[in-house]
Amino acid sequence: MKTIFVLSVLLVQTFSSIAQTSTDTSLYEKTIKEKILNDIKSGLEFKTSAIDSTIRHIDLKVDKLDSMISTTTNAKEKADKLLERVQVVEDKQKAIEENELNIYQANYQSALINLFSMDREIKPLTLFNATRNFFTELSQVSNPDTYTGYQEWFKYFRIYIEKNKGSDIYLKTLDNMINVTQTAASVSLITSGASQVVLSGMSNYINTISRKQKDLREQSEKMFQITIVLSQFENDRIKIENNWESFASSLENLQILYNSYLTKNLKIINVEEKLFTQNFTAENDADKRYLYLTALRKLASDAVLNFKKANPKDWKEYVYYEMVSIRDLKMKFGELLTEMNLYADQYGKLIAKYKKDPNMGPKMEILESKLNILKATFDKNFQPQDYIQSAFRMYKVF
Repeated sequence: MKTIFVLSVLLVQTFSSIAQTSTDTSLYEKTIKEKILNDIKSGLEFKTSAIDSTIRHIDLKVDKLDSMISTTTNAKEKADKLLERVQVVEDKQKAIEENELNIYQANYQSALINLFSMDREIKPLTLFNATRNFFTELSQVSNPDTYTGYQEWFKYFRIYIEKNKGSDIYLKTLDNMINVTQTAASVSLITSGASQVVLSGMSNYINTISRKQKDLREQSEKMFQITIVLSQFENDRIKIENNWESFASSLENLQILYNSYLTKNLKIINVEEKLFTQNFTAENDADKRYLYLTALRKLASDAVLNFKKANPKDWKEYVYYEMVSIRDLKMKFGELLTEMNLYADQYGKLIAKYKKDPNMGPKMEILESKLNILKATFDKNFQPQDYIQSAFRMYKVF
């Protein structure tokens, strides 16, 4: 038992180390993304400020021309001023259109940076999704074979089954079940309707044990109690696990949707997926990833300009739909993260429910430590509400 305990502690420490490394990496990725987004914001603010200054200057010039046009009595001078006014108003319209283009370019850059960053942000989700894989191991907690003395005791019970199965339908059924599972005791034997067959057989067996066989009777009663608790625990676990499968399915569907958006938008900016994977997804040097994203920003800006040139009337609509699709995808991830994070608490409640059981308690403490590590890692990597709110603030409103 001492060896098992030491091994368990080492596993927890190792898992904690892995989780911490993932957290540090994720936080660094967040810093890179925020720096790029701040670069976009600063660049837009600089351009907007310059254009605002130009428009204010134009407005003053228009006011001055209007004043001169209204006061002059010279027909030629009035015509010249009117012509100049038209030109100045056209300059203002060009400035407004330039500002509009700048905003669309910045917004699409922001959309792509968020989209590209999701590729690396989703990876910690794999760690959190590992909670589902980890808690699949809870089936081992439910397995009677993992409890001290159970396998040895089951041999006596198995002898009893063999001797009496011919006259007892429950024992005959139990014998068939054991032959199918190919194991002395398994999770499948203590769940749902099967547990009634097992418990009935065990109860009958205990009643046949002579009181002179005190040790065997006490051991049998203990194994009976363990089996009852494990049956309850496994049924509780299955209810949670079944619901968790729906989250895993939703996550998989969002990943598929993400991949389709990534493919489409890389095509828009004329970047091969292979090169994107090489220079960003698989690149370990953070500085190189920053420089690469900066280069992709320029391509995104050029793409919007090309849209405008090719489709002067509906270019904004095309870009807008791409932006909205990416924003909605990020919101869907945020909403799913929120649900997953809240639902993970169900596992905590499950552990707490059985933590005081004398047989399951030690295993529950280890599981609780691992769950806390996973939740802490998840919470550090993702603040779901912040993730959703950041989706609302992705774009400059104009």
